[in-house]
Amino acid sequence: QVQLVETGGGLVQAGGSLRLSCAASGSIFSINRMGWYRQAPGKQRELVAAITSGGSTTYADSVKGRFTISRDNAKNTVYLQMNSLKPEDTAVYYCNTNLKERTAAWIARDYWGQGTQVTVSS
Repeated sequence: QVQLVETGGGLVQAGGSLRLSCAASGSIFSINRMGWYRQAPGKQRELVAAITSGGSTTYADSVKGRFTISRDNAKNTVYLQMNSLKPEDTAVYYCNTNLKERTAAWIARDYWGQGTQVTVSS
């Protein structure tokens, strides 16, 4: 069974920084795209950043220049470094990973973390 564990959320003042981590574990054959989504109260879930197995990155316009996504393939972990945080960044952040399990390596599936709360004070 594949599991994603997220850490690093918390409360921070505007202008501060946080680093989120998401570690995938279990019967993993390979990991393709990894990304972070967020959902604020009363709003739709949105893509924050994503990174492919080759290192290509995508960012939401609202976080460009402030957030950096990276991954450590040896640890099956994706990170989101968040700098210059703003109150509007407050949301639950979810890790999303597209991967293939060893038991069915011909099939790629999406897995989600439990979510971690990020709160930025105004």
